[in-house]
Amino acid sequence: MAKPTGLSEEGKSQQEATATNHHHLQPTTPAQRTSTAWDMASLWISLVLDVPSYYIAGSLVEQGMAWWQGIIVVISAKILLLFPLILTSHPGTRYGIPFPVLARSSFGIHGAHLPSFLRTLVACGWLGIDTWIGAQGICLLLPHSIKDWTIAQQLPWLGTSPAEFLSYLLFSVVQLALSWNGMQGIKKMERYSAPILVLLMTLLLIWSYLKAGGFGPMLSQPSKLSSSEFWYLFFPSITANIGNLAAIALSIPDFTRYARSQRDQVLGQLGLPVFMGCFAFIGLAVTSSTTLIFGYAISNPITLLSKINNNSFTMIFFIPAITLVIVTTNIPANMVAPANFFVSLNPKLFTFRKAALLTSVLGIAFQPWKIFGSTDSFVYTWLISYSVIMGPLSGIVLTDYYFVNRMRLNLDELYSLDANGRYYYYKGWNLVAVGSFVIAVVPIVPGFLHKVGILKTLPETLIFMYSVGWFFGFFTGSFMYGLLSLRWGPRRGVNGANTMCSSLHGPLLLSSVKGEVDESREI
Repeated sequence: MAKPTGLSEEGKSQQEATATNHHHLQPTTPAQRTSTAWDMASLWISLVLDVPSYYIAGSLVEQGMAWWQGIIVVISAKILLLFPLILTSHPGTRYGIPFPVLARSSFGIHGAHLPSFLRTLVACGWLGIDTWIGAQGICLLLPHSIKDWTIAQQLPWLGTSPAEFLSYLLFSVVQLALSWNGMQGIKKMERYSAPILVLLMTLLLIWSYLKAGGFGPMLSQPSKLSSSEFWYLFFPSITANIGNLAAIALSIPDFTRYARSQRDQVLGQLGLPVFMGCFAFIGLAVTSSTTLIFGYAISNPITLLSKINNNSFTMIFFIPAITLVIVTTNIPANMVAPANFFVSLNPKLFTFRKAALLTSVLGIAFQPWKIFGSTDSFVYTWLISYSVIMGPLSGIVLTDYYFVNRMRLNLDELYSLDANGRYYYYKGWNLVAVGSFVIAVVPIVPGFLHKVGILKTLPETLIFMYSVGWFFGFFTGSFMYGLLSLRWGPRRGVNGANTMCSSLHGPLLLSSVKGEVDESREI
C-alpha cells in the first residue's frame, strides 16, 4: 500500500476554509522529501556536537565520576532515547506532517496547542541558553581594555553585565538573519558544518593530550564517588542526559517529514548513541585533563577557552568554530518547533520569520545566564525539570499513534475544524490526553519544588521520582492514556479519505516515497 502524499480534493477545499491551513503545516509532498540518511545523520551530528552536550558530559567528571563511568551514563541515556525517537519519527515521514499536526490526533484539534506550547517554552529556554553561550564567545574576543570598563561589570538587577547582554542581542540578530530563509538554508549549512565541528573537537582533544602528557595521565583520574554515591548520582544523570534531547525527540516529525523514506530516517538516526558517545569521550577526557593542567576540573568549554585565549590560534579559529556549533544547533533545534507552534496557533498572524523573532524575545525572559551559571542549575535542575514535561507528552503521543490508531491517521480531519470530525473530541480537546498528562506530572511536582528550595524536606521516594522524572512521566502517561482511552476514548473507525496504511504496515524499513500512488479508500 502507498503512503499518503497529500490531502484529497475534498479535504483541500475544506482545509482552505479553516484557520489550520498554512503552508508550514501542510503535509510535505514527495518533491519536498529529499533528506537522505546522511542528511539525518548530519543533523544529529550538528545537534550533539554543541557546548551544552560537552558541558553535560564534562560535568559528570566535575561531579566525581571517572571518565568511563561518564561514558556509560551518556551512551545508556542515548540508547534509551533512541526508541521513542525513531517511533515518533515514523508518522512524520509517513504522513509528511509536523509535530503540531501529529499532536492533534491525541490531544485534539485545539488541545494540540498544549503540548506544542510546552515544547515551545522549552525551545525558548534552550534558544536563550545557546545564545548566551554564543554571547560569552563574543565577549572572549573583546580587548582586555574593554573588559576593565564599567560596561563589563555585572549589574545586580540584570544578573549579568551590559557588555554580555549586548553580546547576547548581537548573537540573536546573527541567528535571525541566518534563519530567515527557513529550513532549506539551515539544511545547507548543516551539511558543511558537521565536518568542521568534528575537526574542532579533535583539535581540542589534541591540545589537552599534549598539555596533560598523553592519554595515560588524562584518563587515570579515579572516581571520587563511593558505590552508593555513584548510584545516587547515576539516575538523575541518566535523566538529565535524556532530557538534553527529549524536546527534540518529541518534535522530531518537524524534521523527518522531509526524509525520503523510513529507511533514511531510521538509518540516519541509529548513529545517535555513537555520535554522542564519541563526543562525550572528548568532553570527559578534556575535562579530566584540566584537573592536571589547571588543578581543578573545568567542564564549561567557554570557561576553558577563556583560560587559553592568549593564543592567537584560539582567537582566530576556536571562537568562530564554537559560534558555528551554536548556530547550527540553535536554529534547527530551538527555532523550528516554536515557529510551527505559533503558525499553528494563528496562521494569519504568524509567519516563520515572525515566529522566530518572537522566540528570540521570549528566550531572554528565561534569564539563561542564571540557568547556565552552574552545573546544578543547568544539568540537575533545568534538564531534569523540563524532561518531566516531555516524558508524558511523548508517552501519550506514541500510545495514541501505535495502539489507539494503529498507525492510521486521517489527514483531512487532522486539518479540519468540523465539530463532528474524528479529532475534534470535546470542543476540540481530548480530555483523556489532558487528564493522563496531569496524572503523570503532578506526582513529580513536589520533587521539583524541593530541588529549587521551596520545599525544605521531602520523602526520599518523591525525590527519587523527580530524579527519574522523564521515565516516570513517559510510562505513567502512556499507561493512563491507553487505559482511559479504552474506557472513555472515542471509537475509532478506519474509513475516510486518506485514512490509510502505507507499506509501513509491513517491515519498518521498506517504506519509501518512491512509487507512491494516491489512495483514498477504506482499509
